[in-house]
Amino acid sequence: MPVLYEQDKHVSSAILTGQERGVLRCQERTSLLHHWKLTKEQIELVEKAGFGWFRLIGSISLNNSLISALVERWRRETNTFHFPCGEMTITLDEVSLILGLAVDGKPVVGVKEKDEDPSQVCLKLLGKLPKGELSGNRVTAKWLKESFAECPKGATMKEIEYHTRAYLIYIVGSTIFATTDPSKISVDYLILFEDFEKAGEYAWGAAALAFLYRQIGNASQRSQSIIGGCLTLLQCWSYFHLNIDRPKRTTRQFPLALLWKGRQQSRSKNDLFKYRKALDDLDPSNVSWCPFEGDLDIVPQSFKDNLLLGRSRTKLIGPKVVEWHFPDRCMKQFGLCQVIPGEVPPRKNEKNHDEDLLEDMNTADEEWMRRRENIVENGGGNGDESEYMQWFNSITVPKLHRDTSLEADIMNVQAAILQFDEVASTLSLEDLHPEEREAIEEAVMSMSNALRVGDWYEASTTNKRKRREEQQQTDWSE
Repeated sequence: MPVLYEQDKHVSSAILTGQERGVLRCQERTSLLHHWKLTKEQIELVEKAGFGWFRLIGSISLNNSLISALVERWRRETNTFHFPCGEMTITLDEVSLILGLAVDGKPVVGVKEKDEDPSQVCLKLLGKLPKGELSGNRVTAKWLKESFAECPKGATMKEIEYHTRAYLIYIVGSTIFATTDPSKISVDYLILFEDFEKAGEYAWGAAALAFLYRQIGNASQRSQSIIGGCLTLLQCWSYFHLNIDRPKRTTRQFPLALLWKGRQQSRSKNDLFKYRKALDDLDPSNVSWCPFEGDLDIVPQSFKDNLLLGRSRTKLIGPKVVEWHFPDRCMKQFGLCQVIPGEVPPRKNEKNHDEDLLEDMNTADEEWMRRRENIVENGGGNGDESEYMQWFNSITVPKLHRDTSLEADIMNVQAAILQFDEVASTLSLEDLHPEEREAIEEAVMSMSNALRVGDWYEASTTNKRKRREEQQQTDWSE
């Protein structure tokens, strides 16, 4: 079996035949986190639950075009990016450094009992019934914010706990466990925060990485146009490792995501085609393989103690997610020589998701318990990676950039429209003056028409692209 056995499903197979899907819609939503006003007592509970450092990050503006270009290089067969210089990935140690979340501890499974009524879970752990704001086992983020964003003065300890749990499921549902519909958040997460002390024993960072792996993997498929997960982690990881539109660092704070906070370049420069070509031309000299060494002095000791887990070949566990962590494919990120890696187990058939998930959960916990026993050591190679690079170039898709100026113009317009839509979706039209509301509605209508023009252009070239795709698939199989 070839290493990239899902090539026909991957977005690169569409790109190479001229089928552009555009910039991904990024669903991590952090823009409203500043509405939450935590009291001193709440902050103490948040720290107990393991999110004391993470909450400091707040909102970071996302570069959707850069994220989209990175996703095009991700292969879920190996859970790694395929760049011209070899494979790279986001590792456990990097999660702890960038986000300030623990990567050691109990796995975050969080599967509730089948007979638990979500509304009763809310009543028990939030002190309120969501009424019409509950759909299945998911409650609206809007209801959480409007009901719990500010703890009243003189609140009892019970009320403080209610408001703190609401904040915690809001922040995880908007960031590390953000789905492709972040307007609704799973009530199941409440159970994880029933006891704040016990919540602090979970490996939240490992769960965040498992969830992000799954989201990037799904978004790398040619049929997808939306991505969730902690995209702040993905974007900051790129800034640390790749010299591609990297902002200037002017501060040193922990978590290290704060080094890039508020330093992004103008969105008008976010161009998917530009980033795609930059990744095609990525030279090893523009890669920072070990970018964190100069910042370790500001990292708390509790995080330093677990950095070794970045080299653990293990299974990562998150809510209803199990993903492999393969640091042996990215040894240069640890200052070691990269050799040809071993085979990876094939992914499960998605049609049998529930059965496979149950089986994976039963074995993943055992694998996670052995995480410190499965630390990858230097595989040898004596510093010569020529054999590895020869092998890598034979199994990967080399370049994706196509010189298509008309498509690029249309893509840029569509990207701008989607970015406008993201901003507009955070606004409350009810709070606006009637004339302002009418202007925004007219702008949205005009942009919707522009998107339809882009769709017409895409449809007008369908037959030609199908012929290219058939030829490309023939070439790939040969």
